[in-house]
Amino acid sequence: MATTPPSTPGEASAAEARAAGRPVPQHIAVIMDGNGRWASQRGLPRLVGHRAGTENIRRIVSECSQLGVANLTLYAFSTENWSRPSFEVQGLMRILGEFIDRETRNLHEQNVHIRHLGRLEGLSEQLKAKVRYATETTAYNSGLTLAVAFNYGGRADIVDAVRALVAADTPAEGITEQAIAAQLSTTGMPDPDLIIRTSGEWRMSNFLIWQAAYSEYWISPIFWPDFGPEHLRQAIDAYGKRERRFGGLGEAQ
Repeated sequence: MATTPPSTPGEASAAEARAAGRPVPQHIAVIMDGNGRWASQRGLPRLVGHRAGTENIRRIVSECSQLGVANLTLYAFSTENWSRPSFEVQGLMRILGEFIDRETRNLHEQNVHIRHLGRLEGLSEQLKAKVRYATETTAYNSGLTLAVAFNYGGRADIVDAVRALVAADTPAEGITEQAIAAQLSTTGMPDPDLIIRTSGEWRMSNFLIWQAAYSEYWISPIFWPDFGPEHLRQAIDAYGKRERRFGGLGEAQ
């Protein structure tokens, strides 16, 4: 007699959420915070923490895919991060390049669609080429969309969108919320349902500030390199128990 293979923890968690009538967020965005402090606690250089954080992406992507999350956005490097010491900035650029070299084929085989959010200006020609390679190689994949926000700022995103409308000679009455949203770097993606910030900090840090208008937030005290599937499921479970009102009244009202 045929038997059903045991489900993975992620599949079981998703099934439990559906059985309880709780939604799984279709777009999760993560502020991957705490890499430097994770390293400092261990007496290691900050870049070791950033590298460990990059290694952690693999298991979170896998867990999101198993849970049925359609979109995952990761905040990797902000437009303000250029003010950090040059050796750390250059190290972060190198780590991103290594991540692309190491993971693009694997993600492609998993049917993951990679997108880049942010400005390419300021990146080296070599890194620009690697970003284009990752996005073009996976452009037609139909699985999880992994958007990496690198050299990204929420305010810059809005400014760039408005500039694009002005450059297209859009009349004033044509500059609507819908028109701006269509020019943002996240165009084609739904706004994030759930934004997770690791390391216990309570700040938006200029991340998806237009798109996050009605997002739910979950602050985890765990540093990003240690943020595992069990912590992700905890955030999703809490999200599923919330009532999203979008400016209206809740059912109890």
